[in-house]
Amino acid sequence: MVIKKLRSLLRIIFGRTTLGFLFLLIQVAVLVFGYYGLKEYTFFVYGGSAVLSAAVLIYIISAESNSSIKLSWVVPILLFPVFGTLFYLFLTLQPGTHWINGRIQAAGRDLAPLLVQDPEALKEYDSRSASGGNLVRYMNRYGGFPAYQESCATYFPLGDQMFPALLEELEKAERFIFMEYFIVERGEMWDAILAVLERKAREGVEVRFMYDGTCSLMLLPHDYPETLRAKGIQCKVFSPMRPAITSYQNNRDHRKICVIDGHTAFTGGVNLADEYINRKVRFGHWKDTAVRIRGKAVTSFTMMFLQLWSVTEKGKEDYGAFVCPAGYRLPAGSDTSGFVMPYADSPLDGENVGEQVYLDILGHARRYVHIMTPYLILDDLMLSALKYSAKRGVETIIIMPHVPDKIYAYLLARSYYAELLKAGVRIFEYTPGFVHAKVFTSDDEKAVVGTINLDFRSLYLHFECAAYFYKNGVIREVERDFQETLSHCQPVTLDDCRRYPFLKRFAGKALRILAPLM
Repeated sequence: MVIKKLRSLLRIIFGRTTLGFLFLLIQVAVLVFGYYGLKEYTFFVYGGSAVLSAAVLIYIISAESNSSIKLSWVVPILLFPVFGTLFYLFLTLQPGTHWINGRIQAAGRDLAPLLVQDPEALKEYDSRSASGGNLVRYMNRYGGFPAYQESCATYFPLGDQMFPALLEELEKAERFIFMEYFIVERGEMWDAILAVLERKAREGVEVRFMYDGTCSLMLLPHDYPETLRAKGIQCKVFSPMRPAITSYQNNRDHRKICVIDGHTAFTGGVNLADEYINRKVRFGHWKDTAVRIRGKAVTSFTMMFLQLWSVTEKGKEDYGAFVCPAGYRLPAGSDTSGFVMPYADSPLDGENVGEQVYLDILGHARRYVHIMTPYLILDDLMLSALKYSAKRGVETIIIMPHVPDKIYAYLLARSYYAELLKAGVRIFEYTPGFVHAKVFTSDDEKAVVGTINLDFRSLYLHFECAAYFYKNGVIREVERDFQETLSHCQPVTLDDCRRYPFLKRFAGKALRILAPLM
């Protein structure tokens, strides 16, 4: 037993994560010592650094970006003019992010002809939408994703319910399986999925699997892609973690996508690890959601996957080979009412479509907006939209976790509670455990289910995806689940906020300065 523990300790001490962390510390130390070294130079050199800092501040303030993100850079540059400026330039001038965005944009141009809005669908949307279909036009122009008819959806209130449905659909695959996930951890869930993928690959089904590079830190071996390739599964790690300070490593692939044969797709908050299906308890009961979509709308999810997959590809992809088959027929009895609009959000294109969809729902709601989110780290725009929604008489309710997974994120969320409550927003916490769902519903006619949290990372820094539903039958199921979840929640009051320990309140407000960079 002692030897086993000693081996585990040595693996931690000499493991790649520890060594990588030490290498990062060395780079930070170089910047710090460089900062102090510059202070020893002549007045003219240091004066030049001050001029550079002033120029950088002017650039940051005038840039077309979120004001909260600007503030998170302005403060350190004002406090540490040389070091703060060097650190900002070190991150922003690196070519990695620009190269990735160039590759993504190039793939987007190639697949754009497959994501053209059907004019008849848009005309029908116009006739049924009080806002005249403006959101769809915005998403067509700036997101590149159309709204579809002739598609149906099934909502899963828990990952526990999504998991067997996912296995069932994977077993039916005949042509291809594309999977893209933020977290993958070996256990009951992943082992069962992997067994199906391996068997399907042997049967001749094309299987592609992509996961975010953060998994390589703690969850999966560094050479895990080789393990999957040996099983016949094409595998990629998106943005592998390197022991270097780079800007592109701040943009993680937070999406959860599974596409089967071009006609069936899954998305939502559920990653591929046992806590997401409550086989492992980490923060009490894990409340998560997912949705299965069938039909033409799946083409958008297919193209999302292929667009990121193409970043490291050398040859041209035949995107048209993977669209929803023309002869595909939805299962008998499928509810194809209304519209389904899958969409993705990139942190590199300068257009925050994920946030804009949420703002559109808040701005056009007449009776209610109901939200489930694990994190509540808000910029001024989203904070104002939530408050204004409540102030004009719209029932605005947010369900948050009662058992947090990250204490700093929970402290930050609590720092907004009092301000929201005073404006009339109602806040509830899920007492059985942790809410990981990312859900909006409004007025029994709109809903969003996807990966996009109400925090800076999801809205500005991560690659994300979701499905927007308008007057589709699945919206009733999403709202029914919200009400069921609400019955297991406790309300948060202003008195609760006042009684919350002073040090925790202060910590939450202090963390707001750095919130956009967390």
